Amino acid sequence: MTLSVVIPLFNEEENVRPLYQNLRESLDPLGQEYEILFVDDGSTDRTLSLLEEIQAADKRVVVLSLRRNFGQTAAFAAGFDFARGDVIVTMDGDLQNDPADIPKLLAMIEDNDLVSGWRKKRKDPFFSRRLPSIIANWLISNVTGVKLHDYGCSLKAYRRDVIKNLRLYGEMHRFIPAVASWYGVRVAEVETVHHPRRHGTSKYGISRTVRVVLDLITVKFLQSFSTKPIQFFGPVGLLSGFLGFLILFYLSVDKLLFGHPIGGRPLLLLGALLVIVGIQLIGMGLLGEMLVRVYHESQRKPIYVMKKILGPDGT
Repeated sequence: MTLSVVIPLFNEEENVRPLYQNLRESLDPLGQEYEILFVDDGSTDRTLSLLEEIQAADKRVVVLSLRRNFGQTAAFAAGFDFARGDVIVTMDGDLQNDPADIPKLLAMIEDNDLVSGWRKKRKDPFFSRRLPSIIANWLISNVTGVKLHDYGCSLKAYRRDVIKNLRLYGEMHRFIPAVASWYGVRVAEVETVHHPRRHGTSKYGISRTVRVVLDLITVKFLQSFSTKPIQFFGPVGLLSGFLGFLILFYLSVDKLLFGHPIGGRPLLLLGALLVIVGIQLIGMGLLGEMLVRVYHESQRKPIYVMKKILGPDGT
């Protein structure tokens, strides 16, 4: 299998057949073996029944039906688990991504490991969708160090070895380029067409911004300290403990040498608090180190990712 296209769907009955036709028109001329994986994310309308009809007529279509609405990240993860292609393309099922852009992604994936779409001329409301997206893209790019204009664009292409090494949780699908950067992948971006939504209602809202920020904190921690948590908690704990020690030392000198009362001074509480917090943070770092070692050693998880092995026989 050369190409897999993974598309999550949730209550998109009006878009299913036009989407399938557009995919056929874009993929058939490629002359490549391909499959289309539609992931029904617990739809409550006719989306699943329409997908079943399409699959019965076209054996290149695979339909994955989740028992309930697990969210877009889970739907993508299910599609990745069942995808057989050497290259895996993802896109939304609302007809806003254009399947005609898939050949552009495939052309760029030859020299890269991950190609992300960029909805430069996005057809969404500015204040409710585009403005939060602009802020989120700037924040994610600067925190993770992976500079992309449009993290939220679902139209992406991945090499199989990249996507099969990832485990997705929460709302992590939008952070795949940042997470994959830990493996040293080559990331590229290409401008894609974006259409206004004509049928159905959007499943995105301003409330998702909070979840994106929380997941960004998780991604940054995993990206920098997943195998060395003591280096995150340790310096903060040492600084807190050292400042607390200085405060308590000053108060002790003030009490013993000058006889000033210190029992009711807020500075005493602050010093004690800083020492306690410092001990707790260092303890959390040590516990994290033990958990990391148990995780990697008990399951034989590698702390590296192999790209290629060349043997003496040239294989």
